[in-house]
Amino acid sequence: MHVSSLPLQRRTHAAAGSTLVRWLLIGGALLFLGIFLVVPLVAVFTYAFQKGVGAYLAALAEPETWSAIRLTLMAAVIAVPANLIFGVAAAWLIARFRFRGRDLLVTLIDLPFSVSPVIAGLIFVLLFGRQGWLGPWLAEHDLHIIFAVPGIVLATLFVTFPFVAREVLPVMQAQGSDEEEAALTLGASGWYMFLRVTLPKVKWGVIYGVILCNARAMGEFGAVSVVSGHVRGVTTTLPLHAEILYNEYDFVGAFAAASLLTVLALITLVIKKYVEWRAHAP
Repeated sequence: MHVSSLPLQRRTHAAAGSTLVRWLLIGGALLFLGIFLVVPLVAVFTYAFQKGVGAYLAALAEPETWSAIRLTLMAAVIAVPANLIFGVAAAWLIARFRFRGRDLLVTLIDLPFSVSPVIAGLIFVLLFGRQGWLGPWLAEHDLHIIFAVPGIVLATLFVTFPFVAREVLPVMQAQGSDEEEAALTLGASGWYMFLRVTLPKVKWGVIYGVILCNARAMGEFGAVSVVSGHVRGVTTTLPLHAEILYNEYDFVGAFAAASLLTVLALITLVIKKYVEWRAHAP
């Protein structure tokens, strides 16, 4: 009787041990999230409202803050549609065709993921700065890219262009091309097939990529910091504006600007989860 009960006792101890390990892992994950995610979020809003709602609203009403908001939105409005067009076209080209240089194109799409944003900004300075390769020609034609709005847009485009392509490409490869070939066989034109067959099949990948691209465009710091010149009210985006205010010990203004980026991040997270839920819904 004692011998027959050993397997049951072992299973009981094993189950208790697995339960303990599971709760330890859950507790460790929650502790990590609390320290590195929840506490910083609470700190941002605590410092932003430490002098009251009036001081918070006054900080947001500053002309330089509004200029930073407008520039951030402008960069995103230009970068996101451009990367949407490029990303869908590149994903479709790579997924549907075999051509020389295909692997090189995939590698180039991943380049912003492997290059530091600061290095990317320095590359633009070397290309378009006054002492850069194209600097004399730009100066001769009175064109300003570095330390001006075009440089910020270029830097934002560079750091964000992989997102749509990288989200759409796996979806296109998984879907295959059978329906597209059937549509062409039935007499559909290339554009009709692309708009009515290809895009509807990958729409959730497109939307997911656009969400991530927009979040990165509005929150980019490194590359934009290098090419902006930190001209207040002219070439400072919202992340740069928050850094400048913090360095000047204007903590309410700095954290008020940071709170806008935090709200944007939370909204992006909610939209992202909704898109994931809709994509996997029956």
